[in-house]
Amino acid sequence: MHAPVPPSIIEPDLLMLAYRSGIFPMADARDDPEIFWVEPRRRAILPLDGFICSRSLARTLRRGRFAVTCNHAFGAVMEACAGPRRDAGETWISARIEASYRKLHERGQAHSIECWQDGALVGGLYGVGFDRVFCGESMFSRVPDASKVALAWLVVALRTAGAMLLDCQFMTSHLASLGAIEISQAEYLARLQAAQSPTEGDGAALGAGGAGVAAGDAAGAGAALALPAGFAAVLAAAAGAGLSSSPGNFIAQSLTQTS
Repeated sequence: MHAPVPPSIIEPDLLMLAYRSGIFPMADARDDPEIFWVEPRRRAILPLDGFICSRSLARTLRRGRFAVTCNHAFGAVMEACAGPRRDAGETWISARIEASYRKLHERGQAHSIECWQDGALVGGLYGVGFDRVFCGESMFSRVPDASKVALAWLVVALRTAGAMLLDCQFMTSHLASLGAIEISQAEYLARLQAAQSPTEGDGAALGAGGAGVAAGDAAGAGAALALPAGFAAVLAAAAGAGLSSSPGNFIAQSLTQTS
């Protein structure tokens, strides 16, 4: 009896080149060994200064219903995102795509945000990060508001890491309710190029409480986005504000002050 052959991965450098060029891979089914490259005519993005934090979401954040982490369970988040859903058909996250993004994660180029409740993973998201760009790939929620909380934390961490562009790929009513907008692919490519270019002020510390993220570290040529460091800086800032036991309160304050 032979052991199953692991799926061949998409070459990491090719995958990153695709993202830097504004395209990404999908598959037709979980067991589909083939992929196809997608370049949408209309692109959904979530402006980092335009996240809509509703009163109910702010209340959920303040109550601390979820423990939120970064990169603690990347594989489990991918598996959950690829799992069957009542409101969707066959997943586009094939075994080959999953293996490819796990390799990117090992290289520090793909990240996850996880929401936990009573020790169980109940929501989260994952995506690809480079320079000042984060390309959100998928999210899931097993209890109400878990994916919204994960996205709220992502937005604040990306701001802290000096990001400029949060790509959501395709518009949905869920994303629109949180502030996502739709732009042409031409405008997306212009924003993508700008977010990969050095800007004035590179090297300045971001964050607070001595846990800042060097913008130059996050945005050097070919660099991975410093999302984990941005996430850590958010936790440090929350502690500096006396909210270490309830960092969700800090997230809510950060979003409602600018939303």
